[in-house]
Amino acid sequence: MNLRPRRREDPEINLVPMIDVVLVLLIFFMVATSLRPESELEIRLPEAAGRSLPNPPAQLTVDIDASGRYAVNGQALETTAAIDLKAALQAFANGRHLPLTLRADGRTPHQAVVTVLEVAGQLGLKQLAIATTDAVTVAPSTSKPASSPDP
Repeated sequence: MNLRPRRREDPEINLVPMIDVVLVLLIFFMVATSLRPESELEIRLPEAAGRSLPNPPAQLTVDIDASGRYAVNGQALETTAAIDLKAALQAFANGRHLPLTLRADGRTPHQAVVTVLEVAGQLGLKQLAIATTDAVTVAPSTSKPASSPDP
């Protein structure tokens, strides 16, 4: 009779199936997150409601109309080229680092605004303000409009 205890094998955990499942999940989530196109995101631009700052004695103002034409300190530029805008800002700044106020129409092409910001960066202008209008809040009217008397 053999009374020696039998040697038992240590249990082993096989990790290969778990690694396979984790990799499949990782690939699924990578593919699923790239299916959402960026162009379909709904973007609402913020409105600004605050008090106006007092105008400093000397400043640069760039106005951009809806078609993307520039005016520096009220004087319209002939072209929409960045070189002309840079030359006009340098002429008005006269070597000083003045604050720049950007006033753009709401329908202005985005590239026109980016061009002004790029030129301001090239000139080393560090103080930039973007002018906005106060947000208009329309309160619901509870009164009825006055009716005109019959003749």
